[in-house]
Amino acid sequence: MNRILTFFLVMLLPVFFGCQQQLGRGARTPRYVYHAGYTPKILRSGKVTIPSRAPARIKRAIAAGNKIVGKPYRLGGGHRKHYDSAYDCSGSVAFVLREAGMLKRGTSPSSRDFFRWGHPGFGKWLTVYTKRGHVFLMIAGMRFDTTGSGRGVGPRWYTSSRPCSGFVVRHLPGF
Repeated sequence: MNRILTFFLVMLLPVFFGCQQQLGRGARTPRYVYHAGYTPKILRSGKVTIPSRAPARIKRAIAAGNKIVGKPYRLGGGHRKHYDSAYDCSGSVAFVLREAGMLKRGTSPSSRDFFRWGHPGFGKWLTVYTKRGHVFLMIAGMRFDTTGSGRGVGPRWYTSSRPCSGFVVRHLPGF
């Protein structure tokens, strides 16, 4: 009986722990391509437009990102207070997701906690890229990240692609 139980447990391990979609060597985020009504445009202010055809939660996510664009980077920023004077990577991602109703209020996840957020794989509108030590978002084809030049610069929108090997991708069904 123990052999049968052990066999089934060993067979189920990949089901429970193999669901992460880790990106391989040389992987990059998708290239930004503008599609009217579906993707944002970056403005001189650093904020982005909200696509008219995006679902309501995605519009709220973009509006939330716009609220904190330009804030400086600070390790631990955005973890003690929802509205903070500075944000780190997981603090900024959590802020956007809470504002969009995609993350429970009062939670303060680290980059590592996003390994369990949502479901494995890419989302149509929003994808979380996470690995130990860093997390960022792709929302409607635009990257929302705290690193643009290899160091913490605070939350910003980017049209440029970035290397993402070793990152795990997560999404919420329907988004």
